[in-house]
This record gives sequence, C-alpha cells and structure tokens, in this order.
Amino acid sequence: MTVRVLATREELPGFGLQRLADDAEVVSWRGTAKPGPDELAAIVPGSTGILALGNDPVDAALMDAAGPSLRVIALASMGFDNVDRAAAAERGIVVTHTPGVLAETTADLTFALILAARRRLGAAAASLAQGDWDLFRMHDYLGLDIHGATIGLIGYGQIGRAVARRAQGFGMRVVHHDPYAADEPLSISVGLETLLAQADIVSLHVPLTAETRHLISHRELAAMKPTATLVSTSRGGVVDEEALLKAIQEGGLHSAGLDVYEREPMGEELSPLVAEPYVVTLPHIGSATDSTRAAMVDLAVDNILDVLQDRPARTPLPGTAAVPGGVRA
Repeated sequence: MTVRVLATREELPGFGLQRLADDAEVVSWRGTAKPGPDELAAIVPGSTGILALGNDPVDAALMDAAGPSLRVIALASMGFDNVDRAAAAERGIVVTHTPGVLAETTADLTFALILAARRRLGAAAASLAQGDWDLFRMHDYLGLDIHGATIGLIGYGQIGRAVARRAQGFGMRVVHHDPYAADEPLSISVGLETLLAQADIVSLHVPLTAETRHLISHRELAAMKPTATLVSTSRGGVVDEEALLKAIQEGGLHSAGLDVYEREPMGEELSPLVAEPYVVTLPHIGSATDSTRAAMVDLAVDNILDVLQDRPARTPLPGTAAVPGGVRA
C-alpha cells in the first residue's frame, strides 16, 4: 500500500522530494503564501509523514488531522520550536531535525553580520547608492574593529564552535556560556554575567525553548558594553525585540545583526528594527546556500524514509524517540 507524506512546500532545493516520491505519495501545499493551519489540515489526512520547514507550526490539531497513520514529522531545520513536542510524544510520533549539515554555512553568515554591523557596511553601501558620497571625510562611516575583540558565544554547540574557529582568524578572544560545554582550546567557559560584561560581540546560538525565550532582554542588554554588538542567527524569540530597539535607540548598545525575528515572515509589516541604521537585518538566510539547503532537505527525507522502512530515524530531536512509539533516548 502506498504511504502518503505531506510536504509543506511544493518545491524544495535539491532532489530530496523526488527521492521521497519514489517511495511515497507526496502531497504538497501549492499556495504562494505561507500555509495556515486550516490549509494544511485540509490536505494532511491519512499522512504517514510530514515534511515541514522550521517556521511551519505543527501542533496537536495538525497531528490529529493526519490521523493515526502519522508516524514521523521531519523538519528541514535545525530549530524545532515550531513543533508541539509533547503532543508528538503522547502520540508516539517521531520528530526529527537537521543538525550537522548547516553549522558551517550558518557560522559564515554569523560573521557576515558581525562585519556588517560593527563596520556599518549597510549604512555605507546605502550612502553610496543614494549618491551621498561626494567628499572623503575621515569621520564618515566610522565603525568598530573586529580583530582583537572579545566574542561571547551564548550556546556552544555545532554552530557556536564553528563561529569560534572563524574567530581565531581575526585574532579574537573567545568565551562561551553553555551549561553543557566546558573550557576548550578555542574558548573559555564563563558565566552569563561575565560574558555580557566582557564581550565586544555577543552571538546567540541556542534553540528557542521556554527557558531561552527572551533570554536577552532589558537586564541583559544593560549588562553589555555600550560599544558592544548583539548578533543572532538562532531563533527570534531568544531576543526581546522591544528591549533591543530601546537599547539601540538610547545608546546602550552600539549595534546589532539579526537574521531571525519573533515574527516570521514579516511581509510588508516590518519590524521597527529594520529601519534602525545601527541594526543589520536579513530575512532568515543563515543556511541559505544551494548545497546546504539541499542537504537539509535530503536529511529530512532520509529521516522519513528510515521511519517508513521501520528503521530508527537518523537525527531525532535530542531526548526523543527514534522509532514510532519508542522510548526516548
């Protein structure tokens, strides 16, 4: 009997969807806008698997709409805050994500944000494009140095470590705060307060959970240097955006570089952070290269095929089961 898999997008990078179609009936959302819960619920019934992106909500209602056949939810994403993990566990559904394939690419983008924010590259490029560069002035477009600076990494997993390796090339001092990571040759483990006080650049690399939501808010921003830069390529909810905007506007922080936001995607209703000249904003493109996005889809498809063929999923979420109805690892 042919099994059915729902893909929340009709087109994805690489050839993963084509491989999946060799073993399953793939039903895709075909709209041009982000699908809503009701739209996905209308096409998910009878599905054995769901292939979703990192900002597609997969809640208990969608799982129940799929019915008892649902065995696996595979995210083409390293983050997993869009899935109701408790509901999945109650129903014995495997949930997977895509670690390991996007760390280096996201670390590259992290450094792009650091360079752009500290050196004010966006403002300088805009000035040139607007025809305002009419005289060389020593005080125009002044930024802050990256070489020799201290970078503080909040979260020291795959991406944090990749950023630490890049920081060595800039002669930076690296510290990190992560309860699961001790000192190592590239970075020193410190408390959060110490990191915020010492770092010239604070870079966020933690998943969005109940514990990390608004991890960076008024108190933490006030503890940072007024010459510091905050960079986030993790999840938008880790930063209290109202607090960040206030800190930037009042001179409590030099700059910020953001690839993620509390509300994604934005459409025409932009966050006020987008208009701030000392904030560099990008539309969640941390993993956006051809090879990396294709690898993410491939890994998501591999996880689905493993479960469909009664094998343990390759990359289940930490602490969750690798087989339907299984015991958590």
